Amino acid sequence: MRAVVVEELGGPEVLRLKEWPDPVPEPGELVVDIDFAGINFMDTGTRSGFSVPGEPPFVPGVEGAGRVTAIGEGVSGFTIGDRVSWVSVYGSYAEKIAVPADQVVPVPDDIPSDIAAATMMQGLTAHHFVTESAPLAEGETALVHSAAGGVGSIVTQLLTLRGVRVIGLVSREEKVAVAKTAGADEVLVSSGGDFVDRVKELTDGEGVHAVFDGGGATTFRPSLEVLRRVGTLVYYGPLIGDVPTVRMLDLPKSVRITYAVYADHIHNRELLLRHTQDLFDKIREGKLRIGISERYRLGAAAQAHADIESRRTSGKLLLDASR
Repeated sequence: MRAVVVEELGGPEVLRLKEWPDPVPEPGELVVDIDFAGINFMDTGTRSGFSVPGEPPFVPGVEGAGRVTAIGEGVSGFTIGDRVSWVSVYGSYAEKIAVPADQVVPVPDDIPSDIAAATMMQGLTAHHFVTESAPLAEGETALVHSAAGGVGSIVTQLLTLRGVRVIGLVSREEKVAVAKTAGADEVLVSSGGDFVDRVKELTDGEGVHAVFDGGGATTFRPSLEVLRRVGTLVYYGPLIGDVPTVRMLDLPKSVRITYAVYADHIHNRELLLRHTQDLFDKIREGKLRIGISERYRLGAAAQAHADIESRRTSGKLLLDASR
């Protein structure tokens, strides 16, 4: 089969399309023909050596969707041809993958494979932010960083469905319309930490009940500043480079900070199915839109990584394993 292989750690140029051994299902596994694989910012850390599945060579990518083609010993509840999607399984930048059966979810017939693949990492992340990390109530206010991005746009939509007022942050003027379409009530253009005064003006000096910050170290302290008393900072910036540090006595207004990792909230199959079912239901009902900005051929993974690292993209990037 064809796969995108990392033979040495480095920049996007190390992602090369190669022939790779076809997977064989071990007990408890399924083999899936991949339709689409999701591209996430965390994949750039895998490629560069921040978080790797092992020594090179390896196939990066952790999410996707496709059809079951082989079933390992001890697996029940699946048949050949079933449509499934998954997350947190390395090796997804390929035509085929072996996936633990307890880490895949059935894809409903009326959910296209590209939407299913695009929903897993960012959708589940956003869903647990809104339902577990900072479950805001109707009438409360949130600040959402990168509100036109993959996670940010889904967070914005899910908060809006809960009746939460959303102030969105975007890095460029051309992204304002995307954040507005996602449901943001107000949108501010900011490329760093210069949003504090404007957010306080919009909240009559009170601040927001929660901040969803995927902006990285440069926005960490400004995000703390715009929280009201006992507010929550949901921090999910990439931990590559400078990692913010705080002393407990430095925390203002009794605020709370969480570095939210969805695997800690969605830590078993029952929760995985419950969260994905809710996401798929909202997509089916037209209440949630999963924006896909680009579908790349499998051999264009290097370009996809260059694009996502440029921060110029909005919405989800996918690899089309059939191309």
